[in-house]
Amino acid sequence: MSHGELTGNLPAEPEKATLEGRNKVLGFWLFLGGETVLFGCLFATFIGLRNQIGDGPSAHELFNLGMVAVATFLLLTSSLTSVLAIQAMHRHQARTMVGWFIVTALLGLGFLGLEIYEFFEYVHEGHTFSTSAFSSSFYTLVGFHGGHVAFGILWITVLLLQFAKKGLTVVTAPKFYVFGLYWHFIDVVWVFIFTVVYLMGKVG
Repeated sequence: MSHGELTGNLPAEPEKATLEGRNKVLGFWLFLGGETVLFGCLFATFIGLRNQIGDGPSAHELFNLGMVAVATFLLLTSSLTSVLAIQAMHRHQARTMVGWFIVTALLGLGFLGLEIYEFFEYVHEGHTFSTSAFSSSFYTLVGFHGGHVAFGILWITVLLLQFAKKGLTVVTAPKFYVFGLYWHFIDVVWVFIFTVVYLMGKVG
């Protein structure tokens, strides 16, 4: 039987078929709770410092909402494709699952490319990490999220390589499911970043 289709007789929700799989999902929810607290601290710091611009440009002068909106569209679409991937996994359509996860990774790369370009543009305009308290808190928050996106792309790449060797099993399925949770989490965090950092910064 091809790894591209199905390995063994999987249940409808293979990520919950074993105690180990259920424990992985539960443990990852606890991990996401800790990540939520960490991002909450970064958001609180940014909100407290967002008006401390020093001699640098203000958020209203700096931000290009058009480019940020495109990046937001890419990342939110990648959340949808990851949902489609998990749905395909539940239907035991392993090749379809892999295809959607590849699209997810490519959309994530597009988002990351736009964010890197955005940072270069800001630095060119004099908005460096050390320009002001605002710039330091901005790069810390947004860059920390970008690091999570980069890690997620690396993670799904490793999982897809593992799938090529082992196929879809009750061992590999929980790993894909947990990745899906992680990807949704960083998408939700970005919605808050887009609102608190960019929209509030642009409209005042």
